[in-house]
Amino acid sequence: MVLPTTALLAETRKRIVPPRSTPPPVPTVRAAVPPLAPGALPGLGHAAALLRDPLGFLGSLARLGGVVRIRLGPRTVCVVTDARLVHTLLVALAHDCPRGAVQDTLKTAFGDGLLMSEGQAHRDRRRIIQPAFGPDRMAGYLAVMHQVTEERAGRWQPGQVLDVAKEMNHLALEIVTRSLFGARLSEDATLAFHRALPDLVKGQIVQSLYPHPAFARLPLPVNRRFDAAVRVLNRVVDQAVNGRAGKARSECPGGTLPALLRAARDQGTGRPLTEADVRSEAITMFGAGTETVSTTLTWLLDELLRHPEVESRLLAELDEHLPAGTTPTPEALSRLTYTRSVTQEVVRLHAPNAFLMRTAQVPVDLGPYRIPAGTELLYSLTALHRDPVRYDEPLSFRPERWQDGGGLGRPSFLPFGAGKHKCIGEAFAWAELTVAAAAILRRWRPVAVPGARAREVVWTTVQAQGLRVRLAPRTEAAGTATAGPTGEGPVKRPLPAGCPFTGTAATTAAPTPRPPAELRAAADRHADWTVHHGLLAPAELPGYRAYALHELIGHAFPRARGTELDLLVDMLGWFTVLDDRFDGPPGRRPSEAHALVDPLISALDGDTRQSTPDDRLLTAWRELWHRQSESASPAWRARAAREWRACLATFPAEAEHRARGTVPALGLGLADTMRLRRHGSCLYPFMNILERVHGADAPAALHAEPALHRLRANTADAATLINDLYSLEREERQSAAAFNTVLTLQRIRGCTRSRAVRAVRARVTRLRQENEELRRDLGRRHPTGRWYLDGTRELVAGVQAWTSTSDRYLVPGDRGH
Repeated sequence: MVLPTTALLAETRKRIVPPRSTPPPVPTVRAAVPPLAPGALPGLGHAAALLRDPLGFLGSLARLGGVVRIRLGPRTVCVVTDARLVHTLLVALAHDCPRGAVQDTLKTAFGDGLLMSEGQAHRDRRRIIQPAFGPDRMAGYLAVMHQVTEERAGRWQPGQVLDVAKEMNHLALEIVTRSLFGARLSEDATLAFHRALPDLVKGQIVQSLYPHPAFARLPLPVNRRFDAAVRVLNRVVDQAVNGRAGKARSECPGGTLPALLRAARDQGTGRPLTEADVRSEAITMFGAGTETVSTTLTWLLDELLRHPEVESRLLAELDEHLPAGTTPTPEALSRLTYTRSVTQEVVRLHAPNAFLMRTAQVPVDLGPYRIPAGTELLYSLTALHRDPVRYDEPLSFRPERWQDGGGLGRPSFLPFGAGKHKCIGEAFAWAELTVAAAAILRRWRPVAVPGARAREVVWTTVQAQGLRVRLAPRTEAAGTATAGPTGEGPVKRPLPAGCPFTGTAATTAAPTPRPPAELRAAADRHADWTVHHGLLAPAELPGYRAYALHELIGHAFPRARGTELDLLVDMLGWFTVLDDRFDGPPGRRPSEAHALVDPLISALDGDTRQSTPDDRLLTAWRELWHRQSESASPAWRARAAREWRACLATFPAEAEHRARGTVPALGLGLADTMRLRRHGSCLYPFMNILERVHGADAPAALHAEPALHRLRANTADAATLINDLYSLEREERQSAAAFNTVLTLQRIRGCTRSRAVRAVRARVTRLRQENEELRRDLGRRHPTGRWYLDGTRELVAGVQAWTSTSDRYLVPGDRGH
């Protein structure tokens, strides 16, 4: 969905304002052959350059001419670099140059809907859908947009680190679902949609570059992921279209889009639209109305972080024309002139559409160039909007360029396209950007997380990835009064120096108490996640939920909120299910242990070819690793992968020791046992997630400290020994040799059980004391990393709080006694 505006509808019909700098003279010879871009490689042409740096490559072509030929393998494609010629292509030549290869990929997957259709079919379908986007419906849509954003932003917590791109994607999807379909998607459907989108857009661009359409049918990984994403999107759309998502018809002003489509008649035949037609249009609205809007919202927040003076002026305008607590109206939005300039500048600088294509069905003239029939024509809205000939300082964020008539007469600004295919959701998209941004910024002040700014990732769209912000309530940003912890009235709480809300050095202040309902909701989502992935059967859930794994996370990670909380609970649950597998034969048979674990380790390197005896574990693990590592720094990803390998490798190592009889005290000494247990406890991977929760890596200089390596080892050892104390009775009754430190001491020293227990308890105490000394020393030398040092303390305390109360280590048969 290219992002449009009603106000610009008339502007695109005006004459072009002469540029400040004169472009190269246009050749006067008609029927000229477009120049060929230099640098084509044998066999590949310019494909490598296009894939390596799409925007840089496409932007460089404008100096060669208004139309430039490039080679993509055996194909020749003409890139249109002049905004005037793109406007001609979309308007005057729309009939002769229908949509191209990029859209054809989606047409094959989703059918001949509004986004993909041409000619009379497109005109008929647009006439049917147009009432859903009429001005009479806008007031109702604004109310729904406002309500959805308020509800979602109301679930966020102070101090929470937000993955902005992911959250905005969920928000945009919910707005489309409730506004146009009057439905509410399940959380599983929302997450599935979010995870499928990257594979959908990657598959779309790769398949459009294939030298022959038959390549799309080959069992290549990118094709399989694309097909899987299409299936996911179809299932999500089914929920909305067929009402299985839980209907909310009162939210959908004027009736739902599916109802509008089902009531329509084909103009030529008089017959109603088929269910396939309804599905095709629904998919169009879901795909087009979600990714580009969510990406633009992400860039908007990123630019406001970089330009606080713009944010201040925008908030002042909102205070004047859209007071807090009021539902937006079309009239109120029309008065937000500066806000509109800000959103226009975000869309200009970060145009979502990296490139689109058309195909010349007949020979056409495009400016001075003659384009033969069958030629594919490519244009990039992002490159056009960054053209220095059309925009002064094109890479600078300058909302003022749109004020005082500065945006008039700009057919070079085409965020929603032009001509008969101009985006039908133009007014809806602009309103959504404004309403969502206003609701978020009134409630929260995002604070930049160091090293976690948005970066461009280019496929068919220019996505914003990596932006993470810490949330500060607007009411607390300046130390204003807030409700007391017992609800007895306001308490004046000036923020301490170094508070994470201010973006300065972190403190050791206690985190905001997490509502118990938030942990319970995370536990419910995790239970659904385990069943969805087939890790557990529904009948197994009651016993599994008695472990209360979510409470361990709640104790050990008191600052975890939202997606980080869900990630931690899912990680712990998955590891628990994996660990339980080794209570059976894989724990005694090295070949079975390797068959189960080796593909999990290979997945850390992106290997998707291997399978395991339990592919459900592998599928869930691949998703978990993606969730852990997405938007992570290369250093974090490398460290996390290394420590997960060490953790997973302990399972076959223990199985080999059992098979050879070299269990603790029988060939395996106490020191070697502790090293094995240190990594097998999974504490190292969970220490890495401290950085995800905080929103930034701990300082590199801190990670380089030998003292930190010692502190991390002590942390893993202390948590492992605590676990051994509480799991002792259960492991004493196992038939297989248990790698438990108490049992090891009994065998090695020939001492009583109680003496071994006292020795382990004393070791835990010494480890904790040593760690406090290490924290004091490291904290003095690396004050900006104190949050990480404190997190390791909370982790051990959380393990002890949970193991003393959980049913996880009850002896079989004792549950309920």
